[in-house]
Amino acid sequence: MLSDSIIIGSALSYMGVLFAIAYYGDHRADIGRSIIANPYIYTLSLAIYCTAWTFYGSVGLAATGGVDFLPVYLGPTLMAVLFWFVLRRIVRITKIHRITSIADFVASRYGKSGLLAGMVTVIVVLGILPYISIQLKAIATSFSLLRRYPMVSMAETAQHPVWSDTTFYVALVLIVFAILFGTRHIDNTERHEGMVAAVAFESLFKLVAFVTVGIAVTFGMFGGPADLFEQAATKPELAALMRFEAVPGGYGGWLSLTFLAMMAFLFLPRQFQVLVVENVNETHIRKAIWLFPLYL
Repeated sequence: MLSDSIIIGSALSYMGVLFAIAYYGDHRADIGRSIIANPYIYTLSLAIYCTAWTFYGSVGLAATGGVDFLPVYLGPTLMAVLFWFVLRRIVRITKIHRITSIADFVASRYGKSGLLAGMVTVIVVLGILPYISIQLKAIATSFSLLRRYPMVSMAETAQHPVWSDTTFYVALVLIVFAILFGTRHIDNTERHEGMVAAVAFESLFKLVAFVTVGIAVTFGMFGGPADLFEQAATKPELAALMRFEAVPGGYGGWLSLTFLAMMAFLFLPRQFQVLVVENVNETHIRKAIWLFPLYL
């Protein structure tokens, strides 16, 4: 088992790196030498779409629902094809009207209605709070699982006092990060370059981690991709997961999830922020059209 000191020390070190990158990004922006003004950082920042539940949700869904997990990634891929026609227009509109949120964007389409903007904000807050709680739960679950390593078991679900709950301290750290690099600017039209730089680094870290695990499983536990699929085909319960008939709702349900994923990728508050508000140059969209699907 891993000791608490090793896990906490590793987590704090990682957070320290993110804070340092965010600070460096803000510093470079202050002196007029932006580090995010390139299409590669922009594309990596879009991978904020892949949250903690990319692992717990997608991997778990693939294990129990087979191809049912694909719409989550097929949707953004299809939306990326439309970037040059849809996203570029949205970016231009936001720059003209100095729009900084999805609520402002919706309101600007209907006469800049303050009431409508307020309604959208309330809906977004009510919708995103449960989602944030799931993200925090994923982090706490990861901590609990690492404490049991190398034993594989479900994380404990017992109730703990607030001061002994890992989620509480993770939330505090994230609040400090958001204050320092997300909301401390007086000018609400200013981009948050430090935050974007940290998100881009984290996206690169996630990519390296997933590729490493994929290679280790494919070539370490099996004899390569062909051997992996051959062994899966010999198990009826796994072979059944590779058919669309196993998807709840059939093809109709699969297509509905794909469409929802397309809309979520463009209009989730965090996606709107990095896709539109933090866009430095609309020409970066051209490269993101093929780089982001490649990332996925």
